[in-house]
Amino acid sequence: MRICIAYDCLYPWTVGGAERWYRHLAERLAADGHEVTYITLRQWDAGAPPAIEGVRVVPVGPRMALYTGDAAGRRRIAPPVVYGLGCLVHLVRHGSDYDVVHLASFPYFSLLAAAAARPLGRYRVVVDWHEVWSGAYWREYLGRAGGAVGHGIQRLCARVRQRAFCFSRLHAARLRAEGLRGEVQVLEGEFVGSLERPDPAPARPQVVFAGRLIPEKRAPAVPPAVRVAREQIPDLTGIVFGDGPDRTAVRRAIADHGLVGLVDAPGFVAREEVDAAMASALCLVLPSSREGYGLVVVEASSLGVPAVVVAGPDNAAVELVQDGVNGVVAASASPGDLGAAIARVAEGGEAMRQATADWYAANARRLSLESSLEAVLGSYRADSARR
Repeated sequence: MRICIAYDCLYPWTVGGAERWYRHLAERLAADGHEVTYITLRQWDAGAPPAIEGVRVVPVGPRMALYTGDAAGRRRIAPPVVYGLGCLVHLVRHGSDYDVVHLASFPYFSLLAAAAARPLGRYRVVVDWHEVWSGAYWREYLGRAGGAVGHGIQRLCARVRQRAFCFSRLHAARLRAEGLRGEVQVLEGEFVGSLERPDPAPARPQVVFAGRLIPEKRAPAVPPAVRVAREQIPDLTGIVFGDGPDRTAVRRAIADHGLVGLVDAPGFVAREEVDAAMASALCLVLPSSREGYGLVVVEASSLGVPAVVVAGPDNAAVELVQDGVNGVVAASASPGDLGAAIARVAEGGEAMRQATADWYAANARRLSLESSLEAVLGSYRADSARR
């Protein structure tokens, strides 16, 4: 089968859950003997193109800064527009070379381009909806006028004839409400690693955050939560892994709460260092207001480490935590609620770590990347048979 994967980012030149998903998807399809093309924006140095075995990588736009340089750290508008135009030109010229065009819903202009060029190429359109933003979040992100335009474009994309996948029940329900024509299938697995029950390491009195330091991750909430939890766990410390526009705010929170030397923010570090810290941590703390999936929660559970997440209308990561079993769902990201959740994990002790290991063993198969890849491949075969 001839498959085009379209996403404006490519792992490891940019790092994130979606980037890893499309890299794994491309490699798996190529390994299974399919003819795979990956169209993206150029992120590598000129003259040093990516070498992915069995995958033809085609840049359809120039190297561009994807995020604003201010404290908000939001996606810039120009790159999605440029990428959408690049996809349109490529698919008008080469769409007939593909049986399937598989792409992310965001940035939306590439999806609209794939829909516009489909009558010429006669390919099938497969769309991953990693997130479906609410009208309220659109307004918060772009303001009243810009949010209305963005929400309208999202709704238009939902109405494109497509085979749709989501990575959480939350966003699948929202996609149906946006007017999707047809069914949406939930893919629950993105984790790459052992499916065996872990043997949890003894817990150190340290909490870990790992992620990009952007406002919706709410990493600055970690230091004050540690301060509150230290009232019950006097030797508790913390470490905030990652970088981004909120790194200064994290460091300021550490200083303001008198935690210099007790909470560290080392920025991006080697994956091995994050894994080592996570394995011995009391818990993962992920106070995000918005998560399309929450892969880091599964990564923690695979080590027998409980996770603390925060309830919220845009946070799909709560679907990965069974409160009191493999972690705690805090009512809010306030210091009191987060600190109390950390204390609950400490009170759970070794029993909660063993319960987390049992939870992971029971759910590992459905949470694995392989299960999602098999579902996608199955959809390709089913669509091909119907045609």
